[in-house]
Amino acid sequence: MSFYSLSKAARVELVAKINTEILDEFKKSKFKKILLYFSDEDAYIRKTAYLAIGKIYSSEIILRNKIVAALDTFINHKDFKIRQTTINAAGEIGKKDFELVQHFFDQGLFDTHHSVRNAVIGSIKKMGQVNHLPVLQWAKKYLHHFNKEIRREICHGIELRGRTHPQDILPLLKELEFETTARVSNTLVHVLGQIAYKKGCLSTVITHLKTWNNKELVKKALAEIIDVHHRYRDFSVLTQKEVKKYIEDNYR
Repeated sequence: MSFYSLSKAARVELVAKINTEILDEFKKSKFKKILLYFSDEDAYIRKTAYLAIGKIYSSEIILRNKIVAALDTFINHKDFKIRQTTINAAGEIGKKDFELVQHFFDQGLFDTHHSVRNAVIGSIKKMGQVNHLPVLQWAKKYLHHFNKEIRREICHGIELRGRTHPQDILPLLKELEFETTARVSNTLVHVLGQIAYKKGCLSTVITHLKTWNNKELVKKALAEIIDVHHRYRDFSVLTQKEVKKYIEDNYR
């Protein structure tokens, strides 16, 4: 039975059970149930498990080294779902202590399975929101990696921080302005659009784009910014017409 096929009361009970069992296993240095939850076919069960890791890490200081040591073992498991959940668990820890779990993301970026690599992107997003300085410093070293997928994943991963603090990631994005791989360049344009339609971000993005030298890419970015205000018109602060006018008045 899947997580969301249960009643709300049953889900609350199941979450409490998973949290209790994971805590108990860490105390006993036994990981049988943890691995079962980490490898569950239901993504919501796996999510409950990695969120539990984050809660236990925060509340049980004495168990922190044991938790990280266990994750160090799990990250090399043959089951990609366990590796994926391990990355997500490390992401919960990285909200507070990124340096302690940085090596998980160094490894996860190059995992053979796309779901593990996607977990890295998701973790960069959630960590970058609350612990951006070390996360962005780490991300910067991969912006010019020879592997185009790494460049794309990093570009995508830092997007969420930009939706609230565009000034923090725009200098990093600018380092990709002369990217020659379409898949990476398209992601860059997409990220700029996703940032620009958020409240208070448009002026910061446009001002920064005026310093970019690749005018062809900027042209694509401006078109995307205008278009995204139509696609997300129910969520945008400004109308597409207002955005067009703002760009005409402020981008020279």
